[in-house]
Amino acid sequence: MISPTDFKRGSTKILWNNEPWLVIEFHHVKPGKGGAYVRTKLKNLKTGRILEQTFRSEEKLATPDIEYKKMQFLYTESGIYHFMDQQDYEQFDFGEDQIESVKTYLKENEVYNVVFFDGKPISVEPPTFMILEIKETVPGVRGDTAQGGTSKPATLETGLVVHVPLFLNEGEKIKVDTRSGEYVERA
Repeated sequence: MISPTDFKRGSTKILWNNEPWLVIEFHHVKPGKGGAYVRTKLKNLKTGRILEQTFRSEEKLATPDIEYKKMQFLYTESGIYHFMDQQDYEQFDFGEDQIESVKTYLKENEVYNVVFFDGKPISVEPPTFMILEIKETVPGVRGDTAQGGTSKPATLETGLVVHVPLFLNEGEKIKVDTRSGEYVERA
């Protein structure tokens, strides 16, 4: 059991209304009258829905039965995404709605964290950093400078569009932060 006063931003998971939720933000409020409470912003780990909720400070919430497994992305067929467990080679399928937030980071044969709730897979988490190849971008014009912070859009092999420095060209590999979707460095 966990108390709302022990919440940690981005890492605390709670079981609320029989669903697993991630605490995205929270704020302790101590009004002049009445008891203290915690105002939170929660993300449903199954559906991705974001909700604002208030909890009394003395409430106790259960922690969900969540398990993470390393799984390899195999292929996509008719909107179904196929993953394979690295330990026992069991395969799991995800619908497009379940992986909507990570679809632009899916690369065949790459290993991802799959989140299981009560023994069933509910979502996919990409690695923090991924190496992706630039498939399409406009060439940098001689005389333009990267010192001014100028950048250009680049479409990567997974379909993700990021802004990259002018000196990068098609065919080069770059490191992308999957938390923010931004260019980090040349790989």
